[in-house]
This record gives sequence, C-alpha cells and structure tokens, in this order.
Amino acid sequence: MDRNNLLHEKFSDVLIEIPFAGDFFESQGLDVPQGSVAEFVNSLSEAKMEDLGIDPDEFLDNFVSFVEAVGSLTEKTSRIDSLKIIGGINKSGEQENFELEIKAGEVICIVGPTGSGKSRLLADIEWMAMGDTPTKRHIKINGSDPDKSWRFSPEHKPVAQLSQNMNFVMDLSAKEFVMIHAESRFIRDSQEKVDLIIQKANELAGEQFTADTPVTSLSGGQSRALMIADTAFLSKSPIVLIDEIENAGIDRKKALELLVGEEKIVLMSTHDPILALMGDKRLVIKNGGVHDIITTSDKERGNLVGLQELDQKLQDLRNRIRS
Repeated sequence: MDRNNLLHEKFSDVLIEIPFAGDFFESQGLDVPQGSVAEFVNSLSEAKMEDLGIDPDEFLDNFVSFVEAVGSLTEKTSRIDSLKIIGGINKSGEQENFELEIKAGEVICIVGPTGSGKSRLLADIEWMAMGDTPTKRHIKINGSDPDKSWRFSPEHKPVAQLSQNMNFVMDLSAKEFVMIHAESRFIRDSQEKVDLIIQKANELAGEQFTADTPVTSLSGGQSRALMIADTAFLSKSPIVLIDEIENAGIDRKKALELLVGEEKIVLMSTHDPILALMGDKRLVIKNGGVHDIITTSDKERGNLVGLQELDQKLQDLRNRIRS
C-alpha cells in the first residue's frame, strides 16, 4: 500500500491489509482512527500535538515509516536453494582449491582438531565472505554474490548461529521469551507457536522444564534446546550454523532432524563421531584450511547405527546414575 492510500483510505480498510498499523496509535496512547489517518491527525487539537511533541506532518511521516519498517520484518526471506563455498587460503597462505555447493535440507559437518579453523569457516559463512576475510574465501548464494546489505541488516540476515554458550540475562519465563520473539516477527497464532517450541525444546533437552521456568534458570542444555526449537520454527534464516552441539547435553539426532525438516542448510562444527557421520558430507579442517571433503558412505552410515546403539546404552547408564 502506497503513502497516499495509507493516509487517505479509511483506517478500517487499512487494518484489513496491514493489521499491525493500529499498534502505532496504541504506542502513542491514541485511539485508533475512525476515518482516515490524515483526517484523524487534522482533528487533533494543538494542545494534543504539543503533548506528542510533534507536528502533523512529522506524525504522518512517522506513521508511514513505522508501517514500512515493520512491514519489512514480515516479508519472507528470499528462498535460498544453495550455498556455495569457494576456497581461499590456509594459515600458511596455501590455496585450498575447492568449491562446495550445499543444497537446502543438507547437513555439512566441519571436523578437525581444536584451533584448526572450524569456527573461522563458520564465521566466513556468517559474514557472507567475498574474499575480504583472513581466509580469502568467497560465499555464493543461489550461484550469485550475496546482497551486501545482509551483513548489516539483522532483520534480513539469512544466517542464524547457535554458539556453544547460551547465557540469558533477561528476567523472563521461557514462554515470555519465546512470545516476545514470536510477536516481534508478527507471527500469527503466536500462542500456538510458543507452545510448539516449548514442547519441541523439551523433546531435545535431557531434563524437562515448564513454560514458566525463568530462562536464567535453564541449564546449558535446556537453553540450547530452546534456541534450536526457536530457530527451527521462528527464525526466517534459511542457513543455520551450529558450533559443537555435542556439548549441550541434548538429543543431537532430534535436533538435526528438527532443523533439516524445515528445509534449512545446516553447517555444524563437531568433535563427535556420531554427529560427523550424521551429516551428508564432512569438511576436514587442517591448518586453517579445508584439507578434504568426504561424502558419508553407505558403510559409514551402517557403522553409525552401531555407534548410536552404543551411545544409547551409555545414555541409559547416565540416566540410571542420575536417578
């Protein structure tokens, strides 16, 4: 809807197309206009405008800016079908000489010793590197250079990153925290979405928590579980970067299935052999560069079943000790 229609159409008609437009007036302590916005502003007394600390033209400009800014948050992120990583250099300045294209729904695991450069690769992707990082790597989205504005626009950034440490400082319950995120995204049926996220987070976490649990009281694993579920169902970002999920004490398999089920591109650094074999490919990092790219074979997937069975036995023992 253009500026002229926003200001001169009957506001009830504007609300049909732009339901959040009324929030602007509520935030100013004003009633919702009965006629058009322009008529409403002209009807305000001089004393009221002084109370608002603004003149009529500025008020109208602010309203239009509000609608445009909030509208940009509700727009769907452009679909990303592929992400391509073009090699740069390692710590010794040697060429990596590789190109890797990752499709939506794929999981790529990044493996290597501590300090080898796994987090640097994740940072290159998060930054949408264009040869301007220490590794000189290039990132392509759908075969083209990414929009430079993605680097500086949090609301349009196509990458969500889950770090090893999740520390909350807001004194909110888990339900309130997720609700704020849902409402900031103007999600319809936000209560239903919040309930789903809490449910899925509890399926991932080792120890259950309620919707009323303060986020500052959540354990590291519970915090990570909550943010993984939040990322899967609320984040518009089609690319998810995860740093060592095995340290979180959550159900790793369910976490990956949750993210991949939402058709996201997932890249995950890990030291865990089970997680490494759950990926479609493994990037082996040495000396700051990609040393090898290994496609998970059928034989490895067969070995994965045995490893998961052993891991489950160990998990059962842990649970018995705790109980």
